[in-house]
Amino acid sequence: AKLIFTISLLLGTTITISSNHWIMAWAGLEINTLAILPMISKSHHPRAIEAATKYFLTQATASALVLFSSMTNAWYTGQWDITQLTHPTSCLILTSAIAMKLGLVPFHFWFPEVLQGSPLITGLLLSTMMKFPPITLLFMTSPSLNSTLLTWMALLSAALGGWMGLNQTQVRKILAFSSISHLGWMAIIITYNPKLTLLNFYLYALMTATVFLTLNSIKASKLSVLMTTWTKIPPLSATLLLTLLSLAGLPPLTGFLPKWLIIQELTKQNMAVAATMISLLSLLSLFFYLRLAYCATITL
Repeated sequence: AKLIFTISLLLGTTITISSNHWIMAWAGLEINTLAILPMISKSHHPRAIEAATKYFLTQATASALVLFSSMTNAWYTGQWDITQLTHPTSCLILTSAIAMKLGLVPFHFWFPEVLQGSPLITGLLLSTMMKFPPITLLFMTSPSLNSTLLTWMALLSAALGGWMGLNQTQVRKILAFSSISHLGWMAIIITYNPKLTLLNFYLYALMTATVFLTLNSIKASKLSVLMTTWTKIPPLSATLLLTLLSLAGLPPLTGFLPKWLIIQELTKQNMAVAATMISLLSLLSLFFYLRLAYCATITL
């Protein structure tokens, strides 16, 4: 059964990212959603069932909105091609639908709850692989998207992702809010330089995978557990420290590269105010990454 779900996940992702027709993209998104649900609810714990239900409801609503926006566009323009999304109402509906799929503010409420109710490996899939198809759709429709709406969503995501992660003790919730603030960085630049969004996503996925796999191998889901694990495998704790600081975007590390390029591009586009705001807001998330890193290597 696990093999079938994994193949379905890969199939759904491949269908969405390689399709030109809206119906095919929608079908891929649906296959993805249905394949991940059994993985979330695998433990049969009430929290896992609740997480699966929340995930299903939000993703089904978002998929319906994707279909509705493409049908509206086809009604007015006669085009079913993904790159030909030109009708303004369709663009707004699609932006909302993708924001709901990704967990951008103000549609972010489901994401921390779902991640908290899932096993760590499923959490890794939700944070990386499940975000790839919606980001691909944004990438393909980027020339016609509303940049003002996306900028506001991005700034709010960076603010809320940092602010709400401050008082968390559950590692998975902290990683969920970290994901929301990273999505803010991706959303702010998508209409100006979509390739930077993809670069940011690839590096984010790589670093998040490292963090989730490390946490899975030391079986740490709370900060209190994380504080006692450094004695078991010191090299792994050191790796976790560097990866967390990289996710935070500290200058000598890889995670700083996409942020630097995004700030540079925003300044070129006469959006220095937005660049300054999002940079300052990322300091909030830097604080909880430092706290995580400190807990992971408390006396290393």
